[in-house]
Amino acid sequence: MTLRLLLLLASLLIGSLSPALAQAPAEGKACAMVVMHGKWGGPRFLDGFARAMAPACDAKTIEMPWSGRRAYDAGYPAALQEVSKQVQAFRAQGYRRVLLAGHSFGANAVMAYMAEVGDADGIIALAPGHSPRYMYETGMDRSAVDEARSAVAGGRADEKIKLNDMNQGQRRDFNLPAQILLSYFDPDGLGHMPATAARFKRAVPFLWVIGTRDPLYPSGEGFAYALALPHPQSSYLVVQADHKDTPEVASSQVLAWVRQISAP
Repeated sequence: MTLRLLLLLASLLIGSLSPALAQAPAEGKACAMVVMHGKWGGPRFLDGFARAMAPACDAKTIEMPWSGRRAYDAGYPAALQEVSKQVQAFRAQGYRRVLLAGHSFGANAVMAYMAEVGDADGIIALAPGHSPRYMYETGMDRSAVDEARSAVAGGRADEKIKLNDMNQGQRRDFNLPAQILLSYFDPDGLGHMPATAARFKRAVPFLWVIGTRDPLYPSGEGFAYALALPHPQSSYLVVQADHKDTPEVASSQVLAWVRQISAP
């Protein structure tokens, strides 16, 4: 067989395999990250953090129902399904590891996700926020939550309930369907971080990042972090920051942690 014929056969073989290869997971796609913003924010608030993860992970910020624009247009279970769709999209693209990262309410969501869905390969909670148990017990939203609970129990899940919500000392009024309101603000629901941390479906690397000037800092590891299933690569990271600035201040340390858990 001549050299020219061998080359021709090789080219035909490669051409016949190329469609299948195009659909196969791409080499080098080691890590992808879904990034979630905090209450009343939006994806752009974490664009800088997402870019900082680029050396180790392809990160994508997504808009959640608690953004300023969406204003709780879907309940917490539906929000977690939105996250799941992005996780599955990354899996389909061939990423071998998919992480979740969230700031404030977004950090609350990464824990709720691990309790309800549980298929992420690691989670990062940046300045965790949204404390429905605290809000209810201090009377901030008790009447609205009680009204929503009564409406749902009475079969009026779509009845609009007025909520005076709070975020970092600021207040804002919402008129929400009872079912949606209760999904986020039930003191024993998906927003209660100690309960969701204790219900993780499996042990994964868990990075909790808290600033020394964050309102949650005095609660320490015992508040929720220590309740999660233990993993040798989990870490409780304290940085010199306030609640808002934690993602930016901690980005280099988070990147180092992501590289560590992604190492072969």
